Amino acid sequence: MDTNGAAFDVMSPGCPSRLILQRMGDKWTPLVFLALESGPRRFSQLRADIGGVTPKVLTQTLRQLERDGLLTRTIYPEIPPRVEYALTRLGGTLLGPLEVMREWSQVHAASILRARSDYDELHNA
Repeated sequence: MDTNGAAFDVMSPGCPSRLILQRMGDKWTPLVFLALESGPRRFSQLRADIGGVTPKVLTQTLRQLERDGLLTRTIYPEIPPRVEYALTRLGGTLLGPLEVMREWSQVHAASILRARSDYDELHNA
């Protein structure tokens, strides 16, 4: 329910829940969550864990997730400053669904690659 008592509906074009669902479907968001599953990580650790993400895109993704209340950014007063990212309690509630998606993806990857190849062969002939 929103602040006016109306139910959220991702199928409605103007519903804010649609934007949240889109954020979860972003290329890098699920990987950030899975990298933070084991606990707080520094930026360089996240970047190493999430192969292929650029510093700019990782920074943007982390800022969006912090704004959404799904992770925290803690700066430690050290020289040089140490910054760690961690899931919030709300962010942690996504780990279960994301783990199911990760397992499904890994189990069915070969079948999907085979289906793509078959499709391409049929439609490019």
